[in-house]
Formats: sequence, C-alpha cells, structure tokens
Amino acid sequence: MAVTILDQLADYARLRVEKAKEKISAEEMKEKALSLAAADREESFRFEKALSGPELSFICECKKASPSKGLIAPDFPYAEIAVEYEKAGADCISVLTEPKWFLGENRFLDEIARNVRIPCLRKDFTVDPYMIYEAKTLGASAVLLICSILELPELEAYIRIADSLGLSALVEAHDAAEIRDAIKAGARIIGVNNRNLKDFTVDAGNSLTLREEVPEGILFVAESGIKSAEDVEALRRAGVDACLVGETLMRASDKKAKLMELKGGPRA
Repeated sequence: MAVTILDQLADYARLRVEKAKEKISAEEMKEKALSLAAADREESFRFEKALSGPELSFICECKKASPSKGLIAPDFPYAEIAVEYEKAGADCISVLTEPKWFLGENRFLDEIARNVRIPCLRKDFTVDPYMIYEAKTLGASAVLLICSILELPELEAYIRIADSLGLSALVEAHDAAEIRDAIKAGARIIGVNNRNLKDFTVDAGNSLTLREEVPEGILFVAESGIKSAEDVEALRRAGVDACLVGETLMRASDKKAKLMELKGGPRA
C-alpha cells in the first residue's frame, strides 16, 4: 500500500514527540498540564461552549502553509491575524502547530492564546497522549483527533485524557465509518473534513452528505473547502453547528470583510 501524505504527517508527529520528551519528560508534561487544569476549572470545555449557540459558529484558522497549496502566507503576523479574527467576530481560532508541511510552531499557539479571549484549537496530528498534555500547556482549549490515524481504543483514551484537562476534542472524520467510530469513542464534537487527508483532494459537499450521520446532541463541524457565503448558507440550512475556514480567510487582504461576507452580512 502506498504511503500517503497523512501517513507521513503521522510518522513525523511521532518523531516530534520523541524529541520533545527529551526536553520535557512525559511525566513532567502531564503534571504541568494537570496542574493548569486544576487551576482553571471554570475555563473547562470553552471550545464546545463557544460552538453551542443558536447561530452557525466560525472557527477561523491561522495557517502559514499546507501540503497541497504550499506557502499560503509568506508574511505571517500570526498574533495580529488572530486578534483580527476575534475583532471580526470569530467564535474560535484554529492554530496549526505542525512544523514540516504546515510551517507551524508551538509558539504560535502559545502567543495567540495569550492575545485573544476566544478559545483556541491546537490543529495538529495527535498521535500520542503527550501532545494532548502539551496542548494544555500551550493554552489550547481544544485538540484535534483524526480518526484516520487513530484506532478506536486510542480515540476513546485520548478523549478521556482531554476531558481530564477540561479540553474539548474535535474528532475529525471523512466518511460514515469514521463517524461511527467517533460516536462509539464518545465524541461530543465531530468534524467532517471535505478534504481527503490521504490525497488532499477536496469534495466541498462531503460534510453536507454526511450531516445526517451525526445524531442530535453531538456538535457538527464542517471543515475545509468553504469559500463563499453560498457555501456557508448551505451549511446553515443543513443544521451544521460550526464551520472551520482556513485558506479562504488566510488569502484575504481584509479578513474582517471576508468573514462578514462569508457570514452573509449582518444577520437579524
């Protein structure tokens, strides 16, 4: 079987974890994260709370590059971009921390979380409990768990770890079978990616097609390929709770105007 981009991303994430453990041990990272969690219980599960309103919520992404599009933002004042998103009405911010293909860094998340009041998602390829504890220490309110790279027992365990830290878990699926695994694992937020992470092709209708697979009581997030107000309105009509928008906003010179455009202008 051919090695996919996703396989490479996951393998590299495992290497990153091993290097990180040489600097801060797994036990030390866990203790630090649990200590932070104990100190801010009132801040628990901010991400899912932010997505639970009656209107479609927006998760706006800070992303410098991607495997499919290469360098997206040569000039990348990430903290300024995040503050701009918040002022424009974003409900949450997604921050890429994967360094090789997305040119992300942990410090991006750390600084952004300190500069905004809205919850931040650590967008990375979580392959080890260490990364969940690390996300907590970096100021994240949520972590991404991708069904394609995790077995069901791992998904269940990682959701429990996130719960112990007051972190929300955005469990990402690409097809009906992965949605079933996410539900079995106890996911409270399921994101359906319109981009196939194995070959990075995009099917803009994938999240709409799979909307009915996710039962009431579980938040539904549409991810990737969202480019227009018409796309957003289709999600709204389908009863989607939130959308994650990355490249469309990152390429916009006026991010506030673009977000208002996606929202369809002022709503009553």
